Amino acid sequence: MFEQDDADRGQVGIGTLIVFIAMVLVAAIAAGVLVNTAGFLQATAEDAGQESVDKVTNRLDVVSTHGIVNETGDGKAVDSLNLTVRLAAGSGAVSLEDTTIKYVSGTEAKNLVYENATTNGGSDLGDVTALGASNYTAYSLDDDGDSSYPVLNSQADRFEIVINTSLVEANGEGLGTGDSVDLEITSRSGGSTQVILTMPQQLAGQDDNDPVPL
Repeated sequence: MFEQDDADRGQVGIGTLIVFIAMVLVAAIAAGVLVNTAGFLQATAEDAGQESVDKVTNRLDVVSTHGIVNETGDGKAVDSLNLTVRLAAGSGAVSLEDTTIKYVSGTEAKNLVYENATTNGGSDLGDVTALGASNYTAYSLDDDGDSSYPVLNSQADRFEIVINTSLVEANGEGLGTGDSVDLEITSRSGGSTQVILTMPQQLAGQDDNDPVPL
């Protein structure tokens, strides 16, 4: 009888051991899956968080604006919008080559992209009339890094964005008295700045190429 009892206890012990090993293997696999999933979720959350921060901080501030007046067939019009921009507080580097401007006036709605229309010196405008109807250009006023590319990477950097409205507007003359235009400047990371410009109510008496505050 004792030999029979010993045999039964041996069988029970082996079965328990097999079940225990199976439980350990299942727990190890489950733990590995949980660790991998947690790592993936953490990396995804960090990326999403960084993208959200970039959308808020990586953008441009508009320091000042003015227009350039010129003679048209019907009188005077503002045929150039000039915006002095800098990096917003806490912003990383922003490349104007990857920056778009949504241009919305009473008659036009376009997405403008950067086009190089500067002279070899890089500080003066070249043939702005060579721009396309969906382009803007820019040149450096103060570039802390003296880069040959239109990149703002320091709070000290200042660039002037130029939009030739006589090309953007279908009338071929630009913006007249009292007209307004809504500009939304969006960097590559999605950070955007909006500015609304209203043309002066009176342009008579202004000479060609005179600047007017906007």
